Amino acid sequence: MPERKGPPVFVQTATPEQPELDNWQQITEEEARVAYEMTLRNELSGGTPTVREFEKEWREWTGLHYAITTMNGTTALYSAYFGLGVGPGDEVICPTYTWICTIAPAVFLGARPVFVESDPRTLQIDPEDVRRKITDRTRAIVAVHLWGNVCDLDSLMAVSRETGVPVVEDCSHAHGARYKGKPVGTFGHVAAWSLQGSKAVSAGEGGVLATNDPEIFERACLAGQVNRMGGLDLVTERYADLQPLGLGMKFRAHPLGIGIARVQLRKLPELNRKRAAYVEAVEAALKDIPGLEPVATYEGVERGGFYGFPTIHHPEEHHGLSTQRFISALREAGLKAGPSPYGLLHRLKIFAEGFDVFTRGRGPLTGDYKGYREGDFPVTEQVFERLVFLPVLSDPVPGAVDKIVEILSQVASRAAKGELS
Repeated sequence: MPERKGPPVFVQTATPEQPELDNWQQITEEEARVAYEMTLRNELSGGTPTVREFEKEWREWTGLHYAITTMNGTTALYSAYFGLGVGPGDEVICPTYTWICTIAPAVFLGARPVFVESDPRTLQIDPEDVRRKITDRTRAIVAVHLWGNVCDLDSLMAVSRETGVPVVEDCSHAHGARYKGKPVGTFGHVAAWSLQGSKAVSAGEGGVLATNDPEIFERACLAGQVNRMGGLDLVTERYADLQPLGLGMKFRAHPLGIGIARVQLRKLPELNRKRAAYVEAVEAALKDIPGLEPVATYEGVERGGFYGFPTIHHPEEHHGLSTQRFISALREAGLKAGPSPYGLLHRLKIFAEGFDVFTRGRGPLTGDYKGYREGDFPVTEQVFERLVFLPVLSDPVPGAVDKIVEILSQVASRAAKGELS
């Protein structure tokens, strides 16, 4: 009897990107023991002691007054937008270079995305383009700390103060990153982190929202924390009569995942230290390698999380060799390099052409929605096509940096001599 084929398997947890050069193991006996012990005591649902302790630790780690866990980073962002009152008729400003889950929650709340350029040196949202795109309908700006780098928070918060438009920090890539000595997530009005399985702090699936604003926090609790005990989450009496059910939506995190994330959070400083040392060593070597440039950081930035390791290719230094061909040559030489894992949002059909989200001609992407076309974001489009992502190593074996630099040097040298085609 022939073997029956099932659906494709989807596993999205972190493994070393270049395993022969990396000793890292994301999940160890320590995380397994926590999950085992929690299961034995049936700590499997709700705002359990482990969940409460993690939220307390997150508040202490960030210095923010309020924090709540969710089932993923997307629902943390949904809760953040809901907390700010984002809804039908509003606009939310978002970089076109980010993951769709940054903006999708706003669309489901009825708000229209307004995309902006990224700084071609840092790949972070461009504050000046943000300023240009603000209208009387703008309800929020979402600042994504992409790939573990950090936005120009001074400039973004200046725009926010001048216009009265609040800032949501999407810290999903940047666990532990800092700006001028303070953790990311503490500058805007509200922040969200993903604890998805490939992130630097993993719950398998999970997210966190944190803020200093009790109104944002309490609305976020109403949006997705059904049945969490009244009085433990809400800090004022404004919505007390709606507890413990809130608005009846359930975005609660699974306690087992949060138990795992507690262990991961304790490991984060050492993980960031090792990733930073590796990335900085490779970037330092790039100054002697033609045609490949490190992504810049703003003054006062300390990267964290290191969700990706982008570099910028300069074809003009490689006899016009395409970035795609350069990546292929690196892979042929044994380096697991690649193009950007993310595309540009304005190129997606849903945003380029629009979509009837709520059917019958309703929703933010129909009616007078104009969509987007190629060329609308020339700066971001140009740098995007020249991105080369190198593998992130979390616990490099001895000699790993030398091996990677050697491959980069050899391939770039050949390209500079016109030997690749």
